[in-house]
Amino acid sequence: MTASTAEPGQPLDDLDIPALKATIPHRYPMLLVDRVTEMRAFQSAVGIKAVTYNEPFFIGHFPDRPIMPGVLIIEALAQTAAALSLTSLGGTDTGSIVLFMGIDNARFKRQVVPGDVLHLHVELQKRKMGIWRFGVAAKVDGQTVTQAEITARIAQESR
Repeated sequence: MTASTAEPGQPLDDLDIPALKATIPHRYPMLLVDRVTEMRAFQSAVGIKAVTYNEPFFIGHFPDRPIMPGVLIIEALAQTAAALSLTSLGGTDTGSIVLFMGIDNARFKRQVVPGDVLHLHVELQKRKMGIWRFGVAAKVDGQTVTQAEITARIAQESR
């Protein structure tokens, strides 16, 4: 069954890197999600990002003490939310793009370092007139490291 015919809450297929690249426009070095799992149409998903020492941002953040920038953790959460949104709407052939609009109540509770595996939890809170609001949390080993609320708009992509 395609996502366009899915009912809210219906399980959707996992997205690996090729499927993510077919769904969202991000590419190296800005594709910050390795896989999206546990997707339920119009409800929730979990993205996975294995953080390695070879990430390009560690060259300058910080050379002697690599820490993943908080803004990139938020970006990984937003990419997971975008993948859920577009997959729920029917996937790659919708002609839509997700545009980040805002972030509220962001909290950074622990540093993310090489060797951590981020589990990027997104839950749709509200959807109205093309505006989607998500509660998001990044976790490492079950411990919340970042949480926020993000808002995005679904727009028709102009090429």
